[in-house]
Amino acid sequence: MLLNTPFNFDSQHVFIDGVWRSPAAASSMPLINPSNGEVLCEIALGDAEDIDAAVQAATKAYAGSWGKTTALERGRLLTALGRKVLEHVDVLAELEALDVGKPLTQARNDVIALARYCEFFGGAADKVHGDTIPYLDGYTVYTLREAHGVTGHIVPWNYPMQIIGRSVGAALTMGNAVVLKPAEEACLTALAFAELAHQVGFPNGSINVVPGLGAVAGAALSAHEGVHHISFTGSVATGRAVQQAAAEHVAPVTLELGGKSAQVVFDDADLDASLPFLLNAGIQNAGQTCSAASRLLVHRSRHSEMVERLAKAYSALRVGPAIDDYELGPMISKRQQMIVQNFLSQGQDLTVAATGKLVADVPENGAYIVPTLFDNVSASHPLAQQEIFGPVQTVIVFDDDEEAVQIANGTAYGLVAAAWTENGGRQMRMAKALKAGQVFINNYGAGGGVELPFGGVGASGHGREKGFESLYGFSTLKTVAVKHD
Repeated sequence: MLLNTPFNFDSQHVFIDGVWRSPAAASSMPLINPSNGEVLCEIALGDAEDIDAAVQAATKAYAGSWGKTTALERGRLLTALGRKVLEHVDVLAELEALDVGKPLTQARNDVIALARYCEFFGGAADKVHGDTIPYLDGYTVYTLREAHGVTGHIVPWNYPMQIIGRSVGAALTMGNAVVLKPAEEACLTALAFAELAHQVGFPNGSINVVPGLGAVAGAALSAHEGVHHISFTGSVATGRAVQQAAAEHVAPVTLELGGKSAQVVFDDADLDASLPFLLNAGIQNAGQTCSAASRLLVHRSRHSEMVERLAKAYSALRVGPAIDDYELGPMISKRQQMIVQNFLSQGQDLTVAATGKLVADVPENGAYIVPTLFDNVSASHPLAQQEIFGPVQTVIVFDDDEEAVQIANGTAYGLVAAAWTENGGRQMRMAKALKAGQVFINNYGAGGGVELPFGGVGASGHGREKGFESLYGFSTLKTVAVKHD
């Protein structure tokens, strides 16, 4: 059994064809609690042989019982899975907090989001329709939306449940059989997801989960010729490798590769309304968020006031063990802690407007970083250009709308952006001018937005997950032309 949970699986097993079994190489690795550096448990290390077995099981399921499951029944299964997730909200939240290091409240919100994805996609399953196309006399032409077949999902460690919900959920909705490779740093809730799906009646082989190293299991999944679509969330470098591997067998790829998102505060912005968003979008999950608003662009006339108020909020932030539910938990690992520390060292000559603080008696071996707000940063500085993936925000001053747009669009990324202004014309101009997959006006994130298509441009990747749009990406369009005269 895994820790002290009610789930009927061993973390040293993989889940293939409806059965928990030892990985082919019978190998495992320790899973570390980033809050204190202690070993939570051992997890299975699947390899190419396990990935091949999982793809074969998915292929069999797609050709058999799962492929014959109607859209209505797929929807019912997903809806039942959402209910089952909510039945275990407390234990799933604790697993995520221990595994990922995020505060317990944030982990609980992720459980609720996973359930919401299941509910949303469950309701959408029988509502993806084709079209009829007016054509030549004597013809009836229509289109069908069909599953790819077997889809591969490589999920990162920062939001396992949410990303499983938005990618695996959408793939299952369209009738694909899936092979999921969770991050080796955080895979416990992925394993729990497989067990709960099995309990509600998903056919054997429709969902397969193979933990393992990215360079081994992830690479094998990307390159497998039996996989017809890959969904990957992670770094730009790994995304390129995944896309190159999939290109060898001409499989489409959805890539979500992070960002360097900006919130732009204009001279007429409502600072009372914006302040919680300016803060939370940068420090949520200790900044380990692809859509983190790590750049705060502020008009010169509002600069002093905004920084003063934001610095006060920063000074109240507490960093401590995830299970104790402070505002911030640790980094996912000592490695990520070191990466963020190296970035912070590049800011030694910058003005530090404020920092948070570690709580008393924080575990010595925890991977903690104190949130830091840098002021008056040049738009070209590495801290304002590179994705840090930690609780670090930079304040950049601008003088007019044109400069604001130039700075906001002045990185390789294009995932999310926001504009804070009461001017209706400016709101519409910014919505068009900001180069990002999502643009928010006088808000940021829209409360998670399960219904809202999500993805980026440029180095942030391509393709869309979340919302109804994602169902098109996890399916292929077939045109049927019938000549009847």
